[in-house]
Amino acid sequence: MPLNSGALPDRQTIKNPMAPRPTWQGHLRLSLVSVPVRLYNATSPAATISLHQIHEPSGKRIRYQKVAPGIGPVDRDEIIKGFEIEKNKYVLLSEEELDDLKVESKKTIEMVQFVEHDAISPLYYDSPYYLVPDGDIAEEAYAVIREALRKTKMIGIGQVAMRGKDRLASIRPCGSGLLLETLRFAREVRDAESYFDDIDAKPDKDALSLATELIERKTGPFHPEEFHDRYTEALQELIEAKRKGKSVEDIDEGEETGGGNVIDLMDALKKSVAGKAAAKKSAKKPAKKSAKKAPAKKAARKRA
Repeated sequence: MPLNSGALPDRQTIKNPMAPRPTWQGHLRLSLVSVPVRLYNATSPAATISLHQIHEPSGKRIRYQKVAPGIGPVDRDEIIKGFEIEKNKYVLLSEEELDDLKVESKKTIEMVQFVEHDAISPLYYDSPYYLVPDGDIAEEAYAVIREALRKTKMIGIGQVAMRGKDRLASIRPCGSGLLLETLRFAREVRDAESYFDDIDAKPDKDALSLATELIERKTGPFHPEEFHDRYTEALQELIEAKRKGKSVEDIDEGEETGGGNVIDLMDALKKSVAGKAAAKKSAKKPAKKSAKKAPAKKAARKRA
C-alpha cells in the first residue's frame, strides 16, 4: 500500500496475504491423476513500507527518464535490449526475438520426482505459493495427493511455466493444503566451497559442551509472531508522528554490541550458562514474606 494514500500497512494486512486473483491457474498432475488448481502468493509485498525520493526545495517527487548519452531523453518504443559481450559492445535482442523464447504455459504442473524433506538445500528455495484446489470437485483428488505426500514424508518435484519462464518447483503438505515453492536452478547457486575452504579451526571440547548446553536450553517451537521487524515498526511510528505533526523522540537502540572489546569465549559461555541457571532457580523459589511487617503491626497495637 503506497504511503501517499494516507494509510500504512497494518498487521491485519500481513496476516491475510492471499491475493484476490490467482497468480496461475492450471492442473496438478500425478501420473494419470489431474487436479484443477490455483496458485496464490504466500507472502505479501504490502507488508513493506515504500519510500520515494523527493526534491526537498520544491517537495516534488523525483521521476526517472530513459536517457541516451549525447542524445537525451528517448521514447520507450525506441528501446531494445542487449547483452554486453565486452566493454561498450552488445548483442542486440528485439522484443519479438525474446517473445519467441518464452516458454508456452502448458497449464500443468507434473510431479516427475519425489525426494525426502532434507534432500533440498535451503539455498535452492526461492518463492512460496499456496496451491489451492479449483472448485469443490477437485478437493477429493487434491486431498489424496496431499495425504500421500504427508504419509510418505516426501516432496514432489516438477516444473511450471510462469510469466513466460520455466520454473523448477517443489510441492509439500501445508496444514490442510499444499505449498508450492519455486526453486533456483543449479547454475543460480554459488558453490560454498570457495567461501568455506579456508576455515580450518577446531572447536575446544569444553567450549563446545557449554555452547551445546545453551542451545538445548533455548530450544523450543518456532513462533514467528513473537519476532518483530524493529526497523519497519520504528519507521512506521516516525511517519505517523510526522503525519500528525507530533514531536519525534529519539529511538533507543539499546546497548552497542560492536567489537570494541575482545571477550574470552569460555568466560562468556560460562557466564551465559550460569546466568540461565540462576534465573531458572530463582523462578522456582517461592517469594519470602517480609520480616519487617510483623514488628510494625505490634508497634501499632501498643500505640492504640
